[in-house]
Amino acid sequence: MATLRLRQPTAAAPPDRSFWLQDIGAAACTEPLQGSERADVVIVGGGYTGLWTALRIRELAPETRVTVIEADLCGSGASGRNGGQVHSWFAELDQISNVVGVEEARLLCAESVDAITELEQLQRQGTIDMDLRLDGWLWTASSIAQEGAWDRAVEMTAAAGQNRFRPLTAQEIERRTGSSASYAGIVEPNAGTVHPAKLATGLRDLAISRGVVIHERSPVIDMVAARTCSVRTPQGTVQAEKVVLAANAWLSALPELRRHLYVVASQVIATAEIPELLDQIGWCDGASICDSQSHVLYYQRTTKGRVVFGRGSGNVAFRGNFGSSFNRSPEHGRDNARELRRVYPALRGVQIEYDWAGPIDCVPEHVPVFDHLRGHPNIFYGMGFNGTGIAQTPVGGRILASLVLERKDRWSASGLVGIDRRLALPPEPFRYLGAKLVRSAIRRKNGIEIHNRKPDALTRFLAQLTPGHRKQ
Repeated sequence: MATLRLRQPTAAAPPDRSFWLQDIGAAACTEPLQGSERADVVIVGGGYTGLWTALRIRELAPETRVTVIEADLCGSGASGRNGGQVHSWFAELDQISNVVGVEEARLLCAESVDAITELEQLQRQGTIDMDLRLDGWLWTASSIAQEGAWDRAVEMTAAAGQNRFRPLTAQEIERRTGSSASYAGIVEPNAGTVHPAKLATGLRDLAISRGVVIHERSPVIDMVAARTCSVRTPQGTVQAEKVVLAANAWLSALPELRRHLYVVASQVIATAEIPELLDQIGWCDGASICDSQSHVLYYQRTTKGRVVFGRGSGNVAFRGNFGSSFNRSPEHGRDNARELRRVYPALRGVQIEYDWAGPIDCVPEHVPVFDHLRGHPNIFYGMGFNGTGIAQTPVGGRILASLVLERKDRWSASGLVGIDRRLALPPEPFRYLGAKLVRSAIRRKNGIEIHNRKPDALTRFLAQLTPGHRKQ
C-alpha cells in the first residue's frame, strides 16, 4: 500500500473570492465529511470536472454510490473564478489533432458542441439558472502580429465539413464590442458567456438531486492506495474501490503528474455596473471576446452591465507549489485595468470593484489528459484543461466515467487517455527559471507588438520557448 499526499489548498478569504462567487453569496450547502463512510467511487474535487464525472457515472450506472469530496465549496477553484467564456473545441482542433489524430479530434470537437446544447437545455428546462447567453464568441486581432491566429483552426474546421466560424469586419467587431481596438477576427455564433459560479453550484445541486453524496469543507489530507482506497480528511475517511482525482492545479502535488503539469496564474477584474455606458458605446449583448496575444485578454459584459476582464498572466508556481498568493495578486489587477483602458478608453474612469486570481492546470499540448496513476489502476485523473473547460469538461466527464466503470467504448479508448505519450517538462529549478525568463520575454513582446512594432530577435526567440495558451 502507498500513501499519496495531496497539496492542502488555501481557501480564498471572502474579499478575495471571485466576483462570481461573491455575486451569488456562494457558500457550502453540504456537511463536512465526519466519521467513516463507504462508496463505490470517491471523486476528489467539486469543480466542473468532478461534478460532470459524478453525473456521467450516475447516468451510466445509477446504482453506483458516488461521493464527491471538496476542500472548500463546490466551484471555489477554477470553476468559479474563470472568465465565463463558452466556446467549442473547434478553436483548438489543430492542437487536439496533434494528440489524437484528425478523425477523433473532429468527434471530440463535435461533442463539445453537444455539450453547449446540453447547457442550453439545462437552462431552458429551469434545471440550472446559469445566465447562459449564446450571443457568440469573438476571436480577434488588435495588432499585425495577431492577425490570422485562427487561420489553421478555421481551415481544419472547414475541411471537417463544419461551418463553425464566420469572418468579421472591423466595423462588425466595433459594433458588437463597442471597441475599435480589434479590427479583424472571426465569430463562433453558437457560443457565448455564462455565470461560472451559478453553473458550478447548479451542477452541485443537480448532482445531489441525482443521488451523489457531496461533502464540502473537507480537504483531502492523504489517500491510501490499495484495492480499497481510503481517502482521509481532517474529520473523516471514505473508503472506495475507485478514486477520481479532479483537483485541477492541486494535482501538481503528485510527482508523477507534475512531470507533465505546470501551474500558471490568471488574473481577472470586474468593473462597477455601468449598463447605460455600455449601451452607449454599443456593447449590448452577451458575447465572449478574446484577442490573440500570448497572454490572452478575455472579456464579457455581464447581464447587469459589468465588464469582466481577464488575462492569463503566465505567473508560474515553483514545483507547482502555490498558496494564498495565487488567490489575489498584490497588484490588484493593475495590468488588467491598464489593458481595459486601452481597449475601452470610454471606460477610463470606471471603478474596478473586484479583482481576483487563481491557479490553472496546464499541460504542454494544451489538451487535457486522462489516465490512472502508475501502479494504481483504480485511481484515475483528468487534468490540463488549460483554462478552457466550460464546454469541454462535460466531455472529460464522459471519459472519466467510462474509465471508472471499466466500459469498453470510444470514451475509454480515446486518444486523450494515456499520459506516457505526452511531453514531459524539464525538472526544477530549470523549469521555473526558464518560465520566468520566457514570461518576461512574452510581456515585452506583447507590449511592443500591440503598437505594431517588431521585438528584437532575442525577445522573439525566448517568447517562442513557451507552450503559451492563447484562449481562456
